[in-house]
Amino acid sequence: MIYNIIKITGISVMVSTVMMAETVTEAGSGLATPVNEESPASAEEVAKKLANPVAAMISVPIQPNYQPNMGLDDEGSQWLTNIQPVIPIDLNDEWNIISRTIVPIVSKDSALTGDGRQTKVGDIVQSAWLSPKAPTENGWIWGAGAAFLIPSGSDFSVKKWAAGPTGLALRQDGPWTYGGLFNHLWDFAGSDITNGNGDVLNRVNQTFMQPFLTYVTPQSVTFALNTESIYDWEREQWTVPINFVITKVIKVGSQVMSVGGGLTYWAEAPEAGPEGFGVRILCTFIFPK
Repeated sequence: MIYNIIKITGISVMVSTVMMAETVTEAGSGLATPVNEESPASAEEVAKKLANPVAAMISVPIQPNYQPNMGLDDEGSQWLTNIQPVIPIDLNDEWNIISRTIVPIVSKDSALTGDGRQTKVGDIVQSAWLSPKAPTENGWIWGAGAAFLIPSGSDFSVKKWAAGPTGLALRQDGPWTYGGLFNHLWDFAGSDITNGNGDVLNRVNQTFMQPFLTYVTPQSVTFALNTESIYDWEREQWTVPINFVITKVIKVGSQVMSVGGGLTYWAEAPEAGPEGFGVRILCTFIFPK
């Protein structure tokens, strides 16, 4: 259960395994529809905005993650699907507020539940950043705000409310985007889960760190590398998944999308957490201005 929180509070931006086709067939027409100059925003521009967590663009990423070799005997696995809408709010001529909500849907197999596959909603992470519309004189883009952990109430919930600061800084230099994002969460309310000695087992006190590096080609193909590292201060435990991604901006009918997939390698995880390599798939619905 504690591992679920660690993964749920991780905020990820992009991923991939196989390169997707550069065009798609428009439903019912048999015609391929690439994103081109006639789009409200070019495909390359859209791809660069996706690399920026505080870009002023509405997007709805859906991110299934296959996590193997879980449990004390390494025989369990789960699918963790994050649905994470990003909504910019125009505050004034100089500032935006960027809202991102991560709703995790967790599907555990019988080796983890002991009673057949179970699928439930995990705890929700809500983040909001205040970010200037223009970069600094040195070209840096930044945002600062607050993050909240909202318990779902399901069997996969930690049963705690938590909150803390979040911030990010990045720079976009030609096809490259590099930077980092962090948050820290402390619990402040909720139900205690205790052992026989009365020790509370579900306290939340953890730091999330996500350095990232992306490269966008003129064909709107994005190569992305990041880690979503978490340090659990209560249990003195690191979780370090390393993600590599390839994604491609395409157009299906009138809908602009980014699709791709990739690999995750767990360099460090709790004893019952995933080991070795996993898979991440990403489909992002994009609504460029």
